[in-house]
Formats: sequence, structure tokens, C-alpha cells
Amino acid sequence: MKIKRYKRVNKYLQFFRTNYGFHAPYQVLIDGTFCQRALKNKVNIKEQLPKYMGDEVKMFTTVCVINETQNIGRSVYGAFLIVKQFDVRKCGHAKNPLKAAECIRSMVGEENADHYIVATSDLILTQQLRKIPGCPLMYLKMNTLNLEPPSKASVEGGHEIKRKQVGSDEVEIERLKELKKEILGPQETDIRKKKRKGPKGPNPLSCKKKKKKAEVNQKPDDKAKEDEEKRRRKRNRKKLSKNGKIVQKVIDSLSLEKSQES
Repeated sequence: MKIKRYKRVNKYLQFFRTNYGFHAPYQVLIDGTFCQRALKNKVNIKEQLPKYMGDEVKMFTTVCVINETQNIGRSVYGAFLIVKQFDVRKCGHAKNPLKAAECIRSMVGEENADHYIVATSDLILTQQLRKIPGCPLMYLKMNTLNLEPPSKASVEGGHEIKRKQVGSDEVEIERLKELKKEILGPQETDIRKKKRKGPKGPNPLSCKKKKKKAEVNQKPDDKAKEDEEKRRRKRNRKKLSKNGKIVQKVIDSLSLEKSQES
């Protein structure tokens, strides 16, 4: 079996397992039309069905299905021999047999409580079973087994089940909270109010630095005078430094002459 087919059937089975409680061994209810199609396409149902499902499978039919296939005659005699190989599930119609499609429809019921996977090639029966939530359908295409995607009714039913489960959980949680308050009394977390947070200040990194008051209040003329005074002091320091070096040189030369005379 190709990998894509295996992934697809596993995905569909996972849906029915999660939402409707299907589990292995899967119960497959087979009718005469499916056996006739399998005989025509040389499909061994007992051998290939477990491989396709990837798990243990139990195959069933009913007395009504066997009787109808037998009464049709020689044209479906091969299908009659195949359908007789499966276990017979009691349908309650032994005394008054129904048509195979009606029997299978009654076995599934309105909710498919027994978790049947119906294998059929009857188009009318297939259309009827698609309206029942949680009823997987299997068919044969050429010589290939196929499990139908979940029908619209099954998908909607699955959503409804999940919604009820979530709702019940929420109600249960609220009830537990009330019981806790009744037994333990109001907790500190219930009494304590949350501290209200006020507006935050601006980001200091995005703000300009404040100027000093002296710089803010200073007039342009005063600032120019101050700059001129700084430049004058700087020049004087340079002059003093230069004169000091000259004086030092004169003192050094005089001391040298003195030492030579002596």
C-alpha cells in the first residue's frame, strides 16, 4: 500500500477514534454488493482489509445479507460464498428477514453505538449512512480498498461533542471554585486588589539633557565676554610658559660660565 493511502486512512481513523470512541479491533459490517465487487476485481477481503486498516479487524455480516445474496441466484453465487465466510452478527430479523440495506441501516441505528464500519457498494445505502454521525464507510475502487472521509454529519457531530466536553469542563471548574470558597472561606488572593499602575514616565534615553541654569539665563554678550576671557587666560599661560623657559636657559648659561671661571 502506498504511503499516501496509509496516511489518509490513519487520519480518518484517528478522527473517529478521537470523536466517537472507535478502537481496535475494528468491526466491519460487510454486505453482498461489496463482496460482489471484490470478486469482480479479485480482492481478497480477509487478507487485504487488516493490512489496509493497519490494525486488527473483525468482519461481520447478517442473516438478512446472506439470505438476499442467496435468493438473487447464480449471478452472485460467488459473492454468496464469500459473504458466508464472515461471522454472523444477530440482527433480530431471523423470523422476518429484511432487505440487506434495511437490515444494515437498522444495525447502525441513529448513533452507530456499536462502532460499525460499513463496507458496501450500494449507493442508496451509502447516501443514507452518510447522514448518520460517526458512521465510517468503506468502498472498493477497482481493486483498491478505500475508507471514505468523514461525512458532513460526522464532522458536525464531532464538533458538537467537543463543544459539550469543553462546556462541561468549564462548569465543573466553576463548581469546584464555589465549593472551595464554601469550605475554606475567601482566600487572600480574592480579597487583595490588584495595584493600579499609573502612567509611566518618558524614556530617559530618548530625552535631551537639561541645560544648566547659568547657561540658560546667560545673555549672549556675557557669554562672548566669558569666552574672550578664557582665550586671554590661555594666551597668558602660554606666554608665561615660554618666558619661563627663556629665563631657565639664561640661568643655566650663567651657572656654566661661573663653573668654568672657577
